[in-house]
Amino acid sequence: MLKEILENVRAKMPLVHNITNYVTVNDCANILLACGASPIMADDLEEVEDITSICSGLNINIGTLNKMTISAMIAAGKKSNELNHPVVLDPVGAGASRLRADTAKKLLETVKFSVIRGNLSEIKCLAVGSSKTRGVDSVDSINKENIDSVVSFAKDFAQKTSSIIVITSVIDIVTDGKIAYCVYNGDKIMSRITGSGCQLSAMMAAYISANTDNILKAALACVCAMGLCGEIAKNRMTDKDGNSSYRNYLIDAVYNLTSDELEKGARYEIR
Repeated sequence: MLKEILENVRAKMPLVHNITNYVTVNDCANILLACGASPIMADDLEEVEDITSICSGLNINIGTLNKMTISAMIAAGKKSNELNHPVVLDPVGAGASRLRADTAKKLLETVKFSVIRGNLSEIKCLAVGSSKTRGVDSVDSINKENIDSVVSFAKDFAQKTSSIIVITSVIDIVTDGKIAYCVYNGDKIMSRITGSGCQLSAMMAAYISANTDNILKAALACVCAMGLCGEIAKNRMTDKDGNSSYRNYLIDAVYNLTSDELEKGARYEIR
């Protein structure tokens, strides 16, 4: 099943509208090209409705906010809902400032999101209004000791929002409120580059846009693919390579990933 998800992305080549942060915008564009999709970046209120109308999906990332982009996010989100286009929310650093928390809350109130993807601290902030955070980094993690409680929390939030909830950590969780997938792909070095989470959200928009008939499985396939490519990139490193080389190897791995590799390499369980 997962191989078909990736094959659909490559065959349909969805055009993804990104309103994202300027720290990782180039990496998001490149990861979309690598997975078989096409990126377009537009965040001016005067054009976001037109741009999102010609796209297959929308990725909203609140990593670097300002008053103009907040209005653009809401306008683009509403237009995407009107057109029944899939929308991803990445609430980067939602607990780091009042502006981020308030913006995330306003977006949830005004836009219907197909997928909400963040680390555990960010998702907790959206769900309960507070969390422990260190800038954009999570200080909460998912492990074997707390996985049952986190899965229950994620399922409840998915039901409350009617969205697929994706929480990324050492163990990743993907749930629609009924079924939860716990994903074990990935490598700890992924946290040593800026933007692996932003890249995942951009790629998520491509995966779900190309597989609107099964968004849950598309989200699962995307998380597995990113984690698997993280492992492949790590295995490629030499003792002379650092995190900059790793970032490039990660994009290369996404570009070269085959559907058979994804099907065989994905490691997850159902809860």
